[in-house]
Amino acid sequence: MYIILLAIHSVVRWLVLVSLLFAIYRAYTGWFSDKSFSKFDGTVRLITATITHIQLGVGLCLYFISPIIHYFWHNYKDTVKVGEIRFFGMEHSLMMLIGIIIVTIGSVKVKHKSKDKEKFRTMASWFTIGLLVILISIPWPFSPFASRPYFRTF
Repeated sequence: MYIILLAIHSVVRWLVLVSLLFAIYRAYTGWFSDKSFSKFDGTVRLITATITHIQLGVGLCLYFISPIIHYFWHNYKDTVKVGEIRFFGMEHSLMMLIGIIIVTIGSVKVKHKSKDKEKFRTMASWFTIGLLVILISIPWPFSPFASRPYFRTF
């Protein structure tokens, strides 16, 4: 079960990134071009927030069944000093949660705006900040915090 969830988490990561990049592109384009906030833009916002929440759900499942996290919590005094284990035990999960909360707040704020330019500006701002937090927290192969492959296999 763990390996399957890990592979799903790896795939959904790319869906999160692509959807955020597309939503941000739509938001900045609409904001600077004085376009009207269309139904399609609202759908993009909603789908992006939904994908991030799906990733959160998979991530939480992984957190509670991961042998790395289990080891981290049962050997906290020693493992908190080990960068890669601490990264997954605390930093990755906390930062991703913050990133998803930022995207969620932005999505909700967009719904409450009345002017199209405000909707685009709000979505652009909040989604960009959320994306930056998420990008920093991903264990890229080149990351100094923890290194994982771009794609995991089953």
